[in-house]
Amino acid sequence: MQADLELFQKLSYKLVHHEKQNGVVKPIKAENLLKVMDLNLEDQGLDEERFEALLEDIVLSTPRTSTKLFFNQLFGGRNSKGTLGELLAVMLNNSMYTYKVGGPQVGIEKMIIAKVCDMLNFGENADGTFPPGGSMSNFMAMLMARDAYNRDIKFEGVSEKMIIYTSSTSHYSITKNAMFGGIGIQQIRFIESDKYGKMIPKALQEQIEEDLKEGLKPFFVNATAGTTVMGAFDDIHEIHEVTKLYDKLWLHVDGAYCGSVIFSEKYKHLVSGVEKADSFSFNAHKMLNVPLSCSILITKERHNLRHSFACEADYLYQTDSDDYNLGKTSLQCGRRNDALKFWTLWKSVGTKGLNQMVDQQFHLSEVARNYVRNHPDYELYSYEDSISVCFNYKNIDPKDLCNSLYEEGKLMVGYGEFRGTTFVRLVTINSNNQETDILNFFQVLETYVEEAKEELITI
Repeated sequence: MQADLELFQKLSYKLVHHEKQNGVVKPIKAENLLKVMDLNLEDQGLDEERFEALLEDIVLSTPRTSTKLFFNQLFGGRNSKGTLGELLAVMLNNSMYTYKVGGPQVGIEKMIIAKVCDMLNFGENADGTFPPGGSMSNFMAMLMARDAYNRDIKFEGVSEKMIIYTSSTSHYSITKNAMFGGIGIQQIRFIESDKYGKMIPKALQEQIEEDLKEGLKPFFVNATAGTTVMGAFDDIHEIHEVTKLYDKLWLHVDGAYCGSVIFSEKYKHLVSGVEKADSFSFNAHKMLNVPLSCSILITKERHNLRHSFACEADYLYQTDSDDYNLGKTSLQCGRRNDALKFWTLWKSVGTKGLNQMVDQQFHLSEVARNYVRNHPDYELYSYEDSISVCFNYKNIDPKDLCNSLYEEGKLMVGYGEFRGTTFVRLVTINSNNQETDILNFFQVLETYVEEAKEELITI
């Protein structure tokens, strides 16, 4: 073990050094990967020297999500205290289903959940869990809503056409989860969104009334705190004004992308009204730079968690009360410890430190928007209060531009589409970045376009 830990440290130092020297790895083409890298599994193992060399090759050839040139997805950056917690969790290797095998780690998870419940003003009956990602957070919320609408579904299955409502710009997990939960894709109503990408509450109410006239069963409304492309925040207050008119209509707030604004005094107004929701989720591995994955789901009434997810298992739950046997409120049985890395970060910097991380991301987005606004070769498509900065440059096809920058190992940034327009989507989600890093992004992009303009597609 000591030798392998030394090897880990050696490879980590090399990775950090290479990240500083060259922020982006030029990718190996997928069709060539197995030709240029020995990933085969064989009868005989490698000797230590060849094993180390291969590991180094793999590590240094993997896309670098923690550098100053990674803006591709809704996560990025590396926080050393969060990484420390992740490494310790791996070494401890506890499963989080019982206090017997989790010990203090269970207390850490419960403390995080209790603190978040308090921040949301969800009341003394609230509780939560750490699902394996934002999609599964939404799935668990949907299952609780389904079972709260009809307690017999847990035993008898779905026998009615139950209706889901979500905005036209919401995350695709809602579609997947309708499949998984026995609801069916055809029972999803994608509600019209406004020019910012926010759900239109009036359109929601009109659709609910129409479905009720058809004898259908509305049960779940999904509001979004940070839509995937535009980073828009649905108006929770106004949506709640609609949902409260109907019996057993559950309001969930999917804050996977930007729900962490609850930690910011300046920006938490973007989820104003969240205390009226039945459930709320956010991903600490996004705005808070905790290592993947770290997702939290909170519900206002803990009995809904237990009703939908608790099953008896005498071979597992043999000691301690249900409050400390977290498997009773979890989607999984065996479950890795995703709480410790969030706790080590939060404990080390405090809530004020998390506040500063969130505020820095919004500051960086404003730096980027100002740059685009003041440059005649750019066209801006996004707006204030979003950390997604959407733009096009010199009428160059955004798909071709983003893919070419990636293939040439210049930087990683993605593209998005809204209302028929495709554009580059820069996400300022890495709070380790500074203003100079945002300006460098544009410099790299512009320099590349100047060098490759004859090869790039225009629109």
